[in-house]
Amino acid sequence: MGQNLIKEQLQGVNLFLIGMMGSGKSTVGPLLAEQLGYRFFDADVLIERVAGKAIADIFAEDGEDTFRDLETEVLGHLAAQTRSVIATGGGVVLRRQNWSYLHHGLVIWLDGSLELLLTRLQGDEGRPLLQVENLEERLGDLITQRQPLYAQADLRFPLQADQDPPAIAAELLAIIPGLLKPQCSAEQN
Repeated sequence: MGQNLIKEQLQGVNLFLIGMMGSGKSTVGPLLAEQLGYRFFDADVLIERVAGKAIADIFAEDGEDTFRDLETEVLGHLAAQTRSVIATGGGVVLRRQNWSYLHHGLVIWLDGSLELLLTRLQGDEGRPLLQVENLEERLGDLITQRQPLYAQADLRFPLQADQDPPAIAAELLAIIPGLLKPQCSAEQN
């Protein structure tokens, strides 16, 4: 299906990418946006701009609650946009209020296995929730906590280790039209 038809069917509806850290939201998002002629926003980058400091510093100096408050505020502004692909933080699903914003668009869960996420996140020192002795245990706990929430997405997209970001974006673009309700005009009735 051509990109113009997908754009027409989307009618400017935002795409929200959710999933665990390391699932590729910030990498796949710009590719989707480019194909659709949409803007791309990385919620974490915007949070850092609003706070004037890195996420790790927000967690260290102000605590996770302050970070989550900023995340909700930024998400509220992003949800008011149209024609945007938005990469959210991994924990955005933890607050019920955030779901009211997410439901303004199409929610896509990039679902990576524990093994895949471990491979991608090993040695990543920029993620405050992962600064622990046992990364595998911590990631497993976060996945267990968040999976039922991620499952509320409009689409669950299981990631494969051998998929590159352009292939993921292409597959998503092929799937998205099937998620959209057909538009019926009054003349057709």
